[in-house]
Amino acid sequence: MYTLKGAEFKPAHFDWKVLDRVAVVTLNRPERKNPLTFESYAELRDTFHRLQYVTDVKAVVITGAGGNFCSGGDVHEIIGPLTKMDTGGLLTFTRMTGDLVKEMRNCPQPVVAAVEGVCAGAGAIIAMASDLRYGSNDCKTAFLFTRVGLAGCDMGACAILPRIIGHGRASELLYLGRSMSAEEGLAWGFFNGLAPAGGVLEKAMEAARNLASGPTFAHGMTKKCLHQEWNVTIEQALEIEAEAQAICMQTEDFARAYRAFVAKEKPAFEGN
Repeated sequence: MYTLKGAEFKPAHFDWKVLDRVAVVTLNRPERKNPLTFESYAELRDTFHRLQYVTDVKAVVITGAGGNFCSGGDVHEIIGPLTKMDTGGLLTFTRMTGDLVKEMRNCPQPVVAAVEGVCAGAGAIIAMASDLRYGSNDCKTAFLFTRVGLAGCDMGACAILPRIIGHGRASELLYLGRSMSAEEGLAWGFFNGLAPAGGVLEKAMEAARNLASGPTFAHGMTKKCLHQEWNVTIEQALEIEAEAQAICMQTEDFARAYRAFVAKEKPAFEGN
């Protein structure tokens, strides 16, 4: 079986570390509020793809340096060059950005976004594509594509965002490109919780460590079913979940949980 060690990854365009089976991705261009470049898009895509093969990472946290999450695509390094590309080049780029979302959704580890300050454009998409999202009390999230003359349908936003916050609210954000406040994000279900500025990363890490210490094989199955069941009938969903649970019932974690219950102890899951 092909396996990798996440602790051995050495990305060139963002910071990476593995702590207690949690990988921490830090977008680290704080002087520009952590914008993405062609290279960082591609490296993020490839890193999330490789995570399906690692044995030492059970959850992922993605955050930004310097009090901001991500300001989106770099105006000078991405937006400018895009205005000079032909259709083929533009499609190559837009498909690559979509592939980042695809790899985030397909990797088995739950992804937790720790959002502070500015979270805009592609940054808002990365937060949206995560499994759990925690925000600072002062964060501003904006799907601002229409403000630069583009459609709101970017990187799966029209498919994913309505499922998180509802069709009407998603329509407002995607048409107007306005910022969603932290309070709105919490009330609408975009954020799973809020924390004071400077404290959101620890809140996200706490959630990730909790996930990493749980039945991680089962977490991967849960994520797979959440993703697969967007476009199936109830009957198909029931069959998908019946098969998934039958597989999980063959794991040692399931047996550990039973033995711990009988012994009136807390189960110590090992992810197999």
